[in-house]
Amino acid sequence: MKPVIELNDVSVSYLQNRKGTHSVKDFILKASFISPFQKHRVLHNINLKVMKGDALGILGPNGTGKSTLLRTIAGILKPDAGTVEVRVPVSPLLTLGAGIELELSGYENIKIALALTGNYSRDTRREMTEKVRDFAELTHEQLKMPAKMYSTGMLARLAFSSVMTANPELLMIDEVLAVGDRGFQKKCMNRIHEILSNGTTLLFISHSPDEVKEICNRGICLNEGKVIFDGSSKGAAEAYKKLFL
Repeated sequence: MKPVIELNDVSVSYLQNRKGTHSVKDFILKASFISPFQKHRVLHNINLKVMKGDALGILGPNGTGKSTLLRTIAGILKPDAGTVEVRVPVSPLLTLGAGIELELSGYENIKIALALTGNYSRDTRREMTEKVRDFAELTHEQLKMPAKMYSTGMLARLAFSSVMTANPELLMIDEVLAVGDRGFQKKCMNRIHEILSNGTTLLFISHSPDEVKEICNRGICLNEGKVIFDGSSKGAAEAYKKLFL
């Protein structure tokens, strides 16, 4: 069986401003004929295979490339080198409020999110919208409001619920569970376990080793853009803790 995700020698870089160039005027006065930007490599020769139904926890210090890895797998970032193959549709929840249009109402954002996941049609839209509303625990009046009027917690509820009420084949979660009250976090955990039991593949970034051990059957630990551990979620948690000793 082929992996649903396969990365071979993947490296990713960002351009960094090295001359304090913030405008066309600065570029002309300061940059001369030398490029004002330099490449900063974030991921170094990443090799990774994820099989269908795996729940992969991704641990590592801040700035070590965890979110960059997910964005590369999701197709948001293009690697400088190497190949990325993803063989199933992706449902990413990469940042707080990801995919939320702040000028639109909660209901309008739900429609867009469901359409993107392929779970929205004339026959199912009422049922699916009600599922999202009930899971998010947002009222009819709140969902009529523009999302820009939502609190941080309400944005997290809306974004998470729009993805989690469907049955995604590949789900990516980047630290979203850190937001929200304890009751909603527990509800999200229960839903994650439910969809995993249905064969969903999960990529899960967290700074909580305990969350990774609870949810994931496998884990990797990144440090300075390199995979320093790939194995059990318990082993990844231990490798992560050792980085801070």
